[in-house]
Amino acid sequence: MTAKQQVLVVEDELVIRTALKRLLERHEYKVSEAGTVKESMDNFDMDDFDVIISDLRLPGAPGTDLIKATTTPVLIMTSYSSIRSAIDSMKLGAVDYIAKPFEHNELIESVAKVIREHAKAPRQSAKKSAELEAPVHGMIGSCPQMMELFRRIRKVALTNSTVLINGESGTGKELVARAIHNLSNRHAKEMISVNCAAIPENLIESELFGHEKGAFTGATATRTGLVEAAHGSTLFLDEIGELPLEAQARLLRVLQENEIRKVGSVQSQKVDVRLVVATHRDLKQLVVDGYFREDLYYRINVMALLIPPLRDRGDDILVLGEAILQRTCKRLKTKMLSLSDEARRAIFNYRWPGNVRELENAIERAVVLAEELEISEELLAIDDEVKLMSVQKPELQNRQSAPEPIEELSLEEYFQRFVLEHQDIMNETQLAKKLGISRKCLWERRQRFGIPRKKKHQG
Repeated sequence: MTAKQQVLVVEDELVIRTALKRLLERHEYKVSEAGTVKESMDNFDMDDFDVIISDLRLPGAPGTDLIKATTTPVLIMTSYSSIRSAIDSMKLGAVDYIAKPFEHNELIESVAKVIREHAKAPRQSAKKSAELEAPVHGMIGSCPQMMELFRRIRKVALTNSTVLINGESGTGKELVARAIHNLSNRHAKEMISVNCAAIPENLIESELFGHEKGAFTGATATRTGLVEAAHGSTLFLDEIGELPLEAQARLLRVLQENEIRKVGSVQSQKVDVRLVVATHRDLKQLVVDGYFREDLYYRINVMALLIPPLRDRGDDILVLGEAILQRTCKRLKTKMLSLSDEARRAIFNYRWPGNVRELENAIERAVVLAEELEISEELLAIDDEVKLMSVQKPELQNRQSAPEPIEELSLEEYFQRFVLEHQDIMNETQLAKKLGISRKCLWERRQRFGIPRKKKHQG
């Protein structure tokens, strides 16, 4: 026999609370009740419920205070039925909003929809829970920021809530999305991944939502969109900040109504998709600038995860570097190499603007070029001296000294500008010395950036 779904009603007016309880019990829900936020927190484990229905205005603390205290979805009720109140509640993470007085059918439909969309996976056994205490597969880290990230990944994976992953380029946003999917009750089906920035703007609606035959020039057959392909699974939208406004409106419909309509079709169809999105951009600022819909922002910002940049992860950088080195040697079928003390120091001190992806590229390049069993600092092509040059004012004032760097230039831009401006008056030895690197490192960087040497100054 199927267990009844559990609902907590938090309402300070006894008449309304009692009426809600009776209504929900008539529809086969198991109902608990409380008059205030404090009472509900003191008397119940709120993660045990399938949904919490709370009045917005309560004695002591507002109903929205429940949102941060639990992973259970919170449906807010209020008699202040302005759109402003709705947006304010959803800013704080409410999954939906219903205005009082409400129709009985409207409330029951809202509760059923919330439970359906945010259904929790069964509680894990003790053994499974212990296994999940280990770091998420594919990600390495033990700093406090990463341990908090792992904890939150495990927590949000047990719901069907939409997740917004924030992080700089190269931090591993897709790894986080895949971890959420693999730990969820949707793991049996393949996660569908889409990079919104990689699809031409005129094709993105067709790619996401599909199209009917003849919907536009070149549409020679009906096409299934990626949202439909993710039915029963997880859809990961990377770089959602690049999504055009028209596609944003269609995506909002998916989140609100659980349905899609193909381009060129008048028919809608239901879909069951768990949405995980990621961005390196400031979506709030995009909303202010008019490039991102405010209502969509609050729909996707239900559960937010922040991936720390590599430079803020302390000793994780070296642990990660060693692991990447071993993995790279195995993949390239080379002898197992090690990092020299100087290379380890350079890895630890470098800022890694490209994060883990840049670290992987630097180590792979070093493995390919290595002629010894120990990787030197030079092979990594990252140098503390070059980094220091970008922030220190040079002492020498003659033309052969390094120019004062412009603060906005990246290290790569600084290197290229310095070489191009000075290779007519300096040979390779002099250039390398001024840049604080070896001639070999200078040659490698010339190859990487496509800067040919001047023949008359090769000495």
